[in-house]
Formats: sequence, C-alpha cells, structure tokens
Amino acid sequence: MIFAAAIPVGIVAGLLFGGRLEGLSALRFRWAPLAVGGLLAQVVLFSELAAGLNAGMVALLYVATTAAVFVALLRNVRLTGLPIVAFGALSNLAAIIGNGGIMPADAAALAAAGLEPGTGPTNSAVLADPVLQPLTDVFAIPATVPLANVFSIGDVLIATGLILAIVAAMRADRSIESDPG
Repeated sequence: MIFAAAIPVGIVAGLLFGGRLEGLSALRFRWAPLAVGGLLAQVVLFSELAAGLNAGMVALLYVATTAAVFVALLRNVRLTGLPIVAFGALSNLAAIIGNGGIMPADAAALAAAGLEPGTGPTNSAVLADPVLQPLTDVFAIPATVPLANVFSIGDVLIATGLILAIVAAMRADRSIESDPG
C-alpha cells in the first residue's frame, strides 16, 4: 500500500517543483513487462485466487516474482531514483530469501495496523526468530488510517525512490535516461 501512496505523492511533488505531467510520458522504463508481470503475479499470489497453492509453491513464486522485478529495476538503474528503488527491492528480496520465501512481519506492527496474523492471503507472516529482522515488516500504518498495513525499510526506500523518479521525470528531459539501448 505504501507504493500506491508514492505515486500521487510523487505527482504532487513533481507539480510543486515545477514539473509537468507530460514529462512522465517521456520516461523510458526498459523491461516494463517483466516488472509489471512480477507485480501482477504477486497480486494474484496473495489473493484468494491462489488459495489452493501449497506453501512451498507460494514461497518459490514469491521469490521468483520479486527477483523478476529486481532484474527489471537493475536494467533501469540509471534513471533518477531507481538506484534507491533497487536497493529497497534488494533488501526485501534478501529478507524474503533469508526466511524461506516469507516476508516476516512483527506481531506488534500487525496489531498496530489492526491485522491478525495468518488471516487471509498475505505476503507477511509472523515468524519466531526471523533472519535479517531489521529488513522485515517491522513498521505499521495504524489501523485508524485507511489501507492500514505493515511495511519494511525496503518498502520505504522503494516508495522514496519512486517519488524521486516521478519528480525527476516530470521536471524535464535532463533527468530522463538518454541511452536508447
């Protein structure tokens, strides 16, 4: 959910910094289908549509789709803001791989977000002793806020990088990758 908030924040910030919406159309994100496909696969993976999959398959697909998005980000790392997004994605991927294909969530963070551990499809789960615990979902958007959820430092980096990328793209062609390949 934090990523969805980054888009309108980036657009508003871009306008406040003198950018134009038309600048977004000039942005050339290479391998976009790989990134979009990975993200859409995760939406399905953590929905009721994938309820019949066993835990091992979900873990494998979660790692694979996260890695696919990371590869697409690496292809675009020269764009303003994308190194930050890639670093955030890498930290999330490390936490997910380190914990067997699960993004651990802090029980207190889940409670603050008004969420119950283990209820419904989710990409987060409470683990007794998570590996790379500081990189896991240890922060919460409080239950009193719409779309409350838990998130990680990687998610914060991804959202920050997205905001910077949007602002840079809206400001002018000087911040857009000029490499045609």
